[in-house]
Amino acid sequence: MLKDNYKTVLKNIEDACRRVGRDPDEVTLISVSKTKPVEDIRDVYEGGCRDFGENKVQEIVKKVPELPDDIRWHMIGHLQTNKVKQVIDKACLIHSVDSVHLAEEIEKQAARLDMTVDILLEVNIAREETKFGMMKSEAIDMVKEIAGFPHIRIVGLMTIAPYVDDPENNRPIFRALKDLSVDIMKENIDNVSMGVISMGMSNDYVVAVEEGATLVRVGTSIFGERNYAI
Repeated sequence: MLKDNYKTVLKNIEDACRRVGRDPDEVTLISVSKTKPVEDIRDVYEGGCRDFGENKVQEIVKKVPELPDDIRWHMIGHLQTNKVKQVIDKACLIHSVDSVHLAEEIEKQAARLDMTVDILLEVNIAREETKFGMMKSEAIDMVKEIAGFPHIRIVGLMTIAPYVDDPENNRPIFRALKDLSVDIMKENIDNVSMGVISMGMSNDYVVAVEEGATLVRVGTSIFGERNYAI
């Protein structure tokens, strides 16, 4: 059943791309497997998924050795500096870099391992007090500062839109993030690309794709509701 859910979401993404003249290959579906058991992840993996997202470092650390090694793990949750060391060599992409302080720790740990880490900068486009992320007005200055770190590569932006009953209400949020990525590219900053736009979740990923998302983070529509008590 879970693999069928995954394929349904893929079909919705393809349909959204065609409506706006995009190539569906431009969009990667990340199955958000937080709190879900390894068996559920295997089911979705067998449906063809290779990109999975986790909010907590400890879940990535636990699941990586139990699952196929061709899975690409995405760190999509808030990352504390004291957890960077544990996840830096396990995540293919860190979506949630929201401060120079965090980037400094990623740089330190990446240098220790002599590796380059791909990151997205998390922008709080909706200016929600309960959400992490830099303000839009801070983004270009922060990009310029972090771009100087030799073991970090900024590859794009991420945002978490508000939960809304009508996905159309988040269209301006997604459009603003895309526009910000264009503004940053115009700055021609070394070591920075804006090819990755991570936005859209179960309730609004279709609108996000229509507005330019290249990564969508979908959990509930694939895995079902989560039991946070376990």
